[in-house]
Amino acid sequence: MKKILLFSCLIVLIPIFVVNMFFKKEEINFLYLDDTKIRVKRSDNTIDEVYLEDYVVGVIAGEMPINFEEEALKAQSVASRTYGLKKMMENKNNDYDVVDTIMNQVYLDYEYLKNVWGDKYIDNINKLKNVVKNTKGEYLVYNNEIIDALFFSTSTGYTENSEEVFKNKVPYLRSVESKWDEISPAYKDQKKYLLNEFYHRLNIDYNENLVIEYNKKTSTGRNIELTINGIKFKSSDIVSKLELRSSYFNIIKQNNEVIINTKGYGHGVGMSQYGAQGMALANKKYDEILNYYYKNTKIVKN
Repeated sequence: MKKILLFSCLIVLIPIFVVNMFFKKEEINFLYLDDTKIRVKRSDNTIDEVYLEDYVVGVIAGEMPINFEEEALKAQSVASRTYGLKKMMENKNNDYDVVDTIMNQVYLDYEYLKNVWGDKYIDNINKLKNVVKNTKGEYLVYNNEIIDALFFSTSTGYTENSEEVFKNKVPYLRSVESKWDEISPAYKDQKKYLLNEFYHRLNIDYNENLVIEYNKKTSTGRNIELTINGIKFKSSDIVSKLELRSSYFNIIKQNNEVIINTKGYGHGVGMSQYGAQGMALANKKYDEILNYYYKNTKIVKN
């Protein structure tokens, strides 16, 4: 009986062993139907020419968590491709189209991802490549022009009108409710500084009294301009100098400590990535996500 059981186990296990030995997972390779490349300026100031679809894979890897739902990743794929195409048009007479940092879109190349992901590389890269393949060539237009597909991590519960954060009023970058963002670990945050460090970072003379006036806010409650001890600041300067996650903040002094509470992460204009994830979890498709955050746009394919 024991011999029969042993023989049966061997019959089951040997094929599995053979499959694992000789049929290892392989990385998906794109079949390039065109030679469209984007010029990426790297952090060492070199310029790489990268196939556009490979660039989109590297941007998704750099900009969105790998464990996000496929429909959210597809939405990011189309938004990132659109952003790249827009920059290629704007910079066609320059030496490069985009930089690989948050100044444009974070781009991580395959070699970097191999080192970071290790034995998870094949599964992760194939997940992203399938997403990109399934949206290949798709980008967003408004009135037949490629849009400025801005996106950010986490909203405050609403996205922002473009002109309240940046200079221009853009018809497809309108404030919408984004109720899903509470799932984000960055939805609420708090920073604490000793009073003297707070003043030092803002280049303000030390004073035991801290007087804050919130002079101007967006329609959703983000700060635009405020006065601290009689000195006017743009909220963007406060965000930068105090390393805050967003301009939706309030400042409280408690004894010798300053506490800053924030909501949201990023500039708030365009597509919220955690909003996209929330919509995907609610069974929304990527085109629905994109149409929600980029008003009256449409997806076209080259």
